Amino acid sequence: MEIGFLGLGIMGKAMALNLLRHGFRVTVWNRTLSRCDELVEHGASVGETPAAVIKRCKYTIAMLSDPSASHSVSPRYLALMPFKREDALTEEVFLMNMQVVFDKHGVLEEICQGKGYIDMSTVDGNTSSNISEAITKKGGLFLEAPVSGSKKPAEDGQLIILAAGEKALYDEIFPAFEVMGKRSFFLGQVGNGAKMKLVVNMIMGSMMSAFSEGLVLADRSGLDQQTLLDVLDLGGMANPMFKFKGPAMIQRSFTPAFPLKHQQKDMRLAVALGDEHAVSMPVAAAANEVFKRARSMGLGDNDFSAVYEAVKNPDGATQM
Repeated sequence: MEIGFLGLGIMGKAMALNLLRHGFRVTVWNRTLSRCDELVEHGASVGETPAAVIKRCKYTIAMLSDPSASHSVSPRYLALMPFKREDALTEEVFLMNMQVVFDKHGVLEEICQGKGYIDMSTVDGNTSSNISEAITKKGGLFLEAPVSGSKKPAEDGQLIILAAGEKALYDEIFPAFEVMGKRSFFLGQVGNGAKMKLVVNMIMGSMMSAFSEGLVLADRSGLDQQTLLDVLDLGGMANPMFKFKGPAMIQRSFTPAFPLKHQQKDMRLAVALGDEHAVSMPVAAAANEVFKRARSMGLGDNDFSAVYEAVKNPDGATQM
């Protein structure tokens, strides 16, 4: 099976490498083409544009979660933007997905009957629906399939894939999902995958914010933070996130597996989803504010566990 792959950030690179290692033929594209070099060393081909990748491959996966620098907003996209222009990163991710699909040399130039487009980026449900409508009008098949998991699960092929859209395409691309993930869920109509991912990441971010508060409170009240981790690991709250993130947080080491700026983007979108459905979410809203403070402290490119620094230093000063 030959698969196109658009986007080689932290997650996309690891996912594409797994496909190559398991015998898939892969054609890759990235806005910065030099990022394709390592994949070429492992046997990938390079497409000069998204359209070139679509033309060559029956199935093309997009993982566009590492936006480039800010872009000016075309009026054609402004009309489709499903959120207020309050958050630059949310806007950038939206724009990258829309540009890759709609712009010159984009996906729509070559998508046609018999070809499938699988968007594994994390976007809101309305953006997925807009892209799906454009793809299907050209005769193509569309599947949204955001993932739960960060760098290490992506490298190990242990992601959780949350797919929605065209069931036939889900069945056809399933062998690739088996390589990239430990479990795949088909959730029905387009938009459900995006919503599930936002709910999952909202819970994760809220937990990380509370976990950071606990670590800081233990330290300030004279308790040993490692002992807190040991106690948590033996009780009903034991979970892999606390187990693996906790020791690094104590050491104030925040090598990015899932960048904080993306976690905050997802928190914001989840809170907006709550507003849309009249769901009161005071815990998530408060956690979002802590992540926003961490971004204002210049921690956006660190791992999302760096929210610990915003709790530890609420005045905004860091001494990492």
